[in-house]
Amino acid sequence: MESSVLAFATDLLDEGPDAFFGNLTDRAGVGGVTLASVYHEARDVFPHNPRRVVRYLEPGAAYFRPDPARWAGHRLTPAPSTAIGDRDPFAEAAEQAARRGLKLHAWTVFCHNDRLGFQYPDCAPANAFGDRYRTELCPANPEVRAYATTLVGEFARYGVDAIRAESLHFHGLRHGYHHERYFEDLGAGAEALLGICFCDHCRAAATAEGVDAEQVRRVVAEEVRERLADERRAAEPLALDTLAGGALAAYLDAAARTVTSLAAEVTEAAGQHGMRLTFMDGAGPGKGWLSGIDLPTLAKAAHQIETLGYATTPEAVREKVAAFALHGVRPEEMAVILRPMASDCDGPANLAAKIEVLRKLGVPEVEFYHYGLMRLSSLDRIGAALR
Repeated sequence: MESSVLAFATDLLDEGPDAFFGNLTDRAGVGGVTLASVYHEARDVFPHNPRRVVRYLEPGAAYFRPDPARWAGHRLTPAPSTAIGDRDPFAEAAEQAARRGLKLHAWTVFCHNDRLGFQYPDCAPANAFGDRYRTELCPANPEVRAYATTLVGEFARYGVDAIRAESLHFHGLRHGYHHERYFEDLGAGAEALLGICFCDHCRAAATAEGVDAEQVRRVVAEEVRERLADERRAAEPLALDTLAGGALAAYLDAAARTVTSLAAEVTEAAGQHGMRLTFMDGAGPGKGWLSGIDLPTLAKAAHQIETLGYATTPEAVREKVAAFALHGVRPEEMAVILRPMASDCDGPANLAAKIEVLRKLGVPEVEFYHYGLMRLSSLDRIGAALR
């Protein structure tokens, strides 16, 4: 079973390569590092960082040096984080990983990009009222799709083994903007409907499949207005299969095909450079339908599906992986992320039992979240569990 730890480039820069890679090999004993290449805005606490305890990550920043020639003619382009200065963390990581015999993976956040969404709102998803969600990029937008496939090509020069593709899909209404506020209870129905994209490209994709996209948009807008006006209506279950005479379900099916086709294009681009594409599905089976995640087709489009095995017991981890099998994704087609911190593990034996569950199920890769956000004792826990 292959193993890796997810990390930020700033972990490498703040600690230096000897300490950073020494902790990965000597403490955690893993065979690879999964380094964030493009990441969303965040504020994190770093328990063992020698330079700072709290760090703000910039919106949609890149942690490598983009090749200007590759991006000629593109509006959507990666912008290096100010935190890396004139350095290239991916080049440094590639050299160090190769020297130590470790695999390097590029952890890449694609469509959750605050910087690009605010800079180019016409590339962001639009709800039924035309309001743009500027923390996101729409997977149906041709410029977004070109950005995603071009971005993948950047990592070939670093000897990256696999692209860990996060956020290669739609998102719902609540997806992490600073000080999001909901003073009335919108209800699950209104929230779900407000998360559906009705931009020109999404409507065109549905129309091409015979769906009356404009009618669906009008019905959704009317339904949302009614639920916003009346708290009793807000509490009512949402009948997705019958709304708009069943056309909403067909509209969502078209959105899922948009995501699958984008995953297929990015996977093909990665494969052309000898890299694998791992589609990260954090929600789990049956929970990603509003995000356009159709697991059986995505398992065929991508090289691998990755999920979060966050749980306190080995049996709960087993159930999470088993649920994917019920949705057409076999364990041998998966990677699973575990958390070694005390919130999930009470010691090395607990973590070792979870790893053994994955091994027996046939899962070929396990990753651990997250280098900079855990104590050094949690890195030791990984090493003890793997041994």
